Amino acid sequence: MPVSPCPSEDRTPSHRAVENLIARYAELVDDGDFAGLGLLLADAVFTGSGGPVSGRDAIEKMFHDTLIVYADGTPRTQHVTTNVAVEVDEEAGTATARSYVTVLQALPELPLQPIAGGRYHDRFERQDGHWRFAERRVRINLVGDVSRHLRQAAGRS
Repeated sequence: MPVSPCPSEDRTPSHRAVENLIARYAELVDDGDFAGLGLLLADAVFTGSGGPVSGRDAIEKMFHDTLIVYADGTPRTQHVTTNVAVEVDEEAGTATARSYVTVLQALPELPLQPIAGGRYHDRFERQDGHWRFAERRVRINLVGDVSRHLRQAAGRS
């Protein structure tokens, strides 16, 4: 699925297009593709544990500075997004979504385990016939051992 707009209009039903963007975010994080995340969220405001971040380069840098990446180029995580509720206003070309996220991680010295759980609150806009993120707010309210996932928790910079 292309991250950047294509010349032709996307014929995917709106609800599915929004769900696909939510899934794409998880894939990019788990692949360690921070440049891809910068593209996906280029027109969005991202709010996580720090202040709001916007712009392709700033979002890419935020992920690079926050997440630990291993020799295989990934953070060795799997983001599982569930309870996805999408509301679309076709006339306005806007949508909102709420979902849960559970982050799993495994390493040779770390058995597979959940390391975090929380919620996403998203806004989307349709521009030139394509849906895109306008805002992603992440609220993590269950935290396990993130010392091998987050640089700050691990004392790495």
